[in-house]
Amino acid sequence: MRMSELQNKTVINLVDGKNIGNIIDMSVDEKGITTGLIVEKKRFLISFFSSNKELTIKWNQIEKIGEDVILVNVVY
Repeated sequence: MRMSELQNKTVINLVDGKNIGNIIDMSVDEKGITTGLIVEKKRFLISFFSSNKELTIKWNQIEKIGEDVILVNVVY
């Protein structure tokens, strides 16, 4: 699967059913192994006092990559 295909999928959190945001990048370790996805948070998830607009979803938090959505299990 290509990064461009992942970017077109909706990221849904199984904990609360909300759309987390859009994939903007991947995190890769020094061996070239994908360790997670970098998601640009939706506006409603960004705290008024927080400047962090990105969320890193670790690879082990990804439950399922489907045709249209990526289901993740993230507690924030």
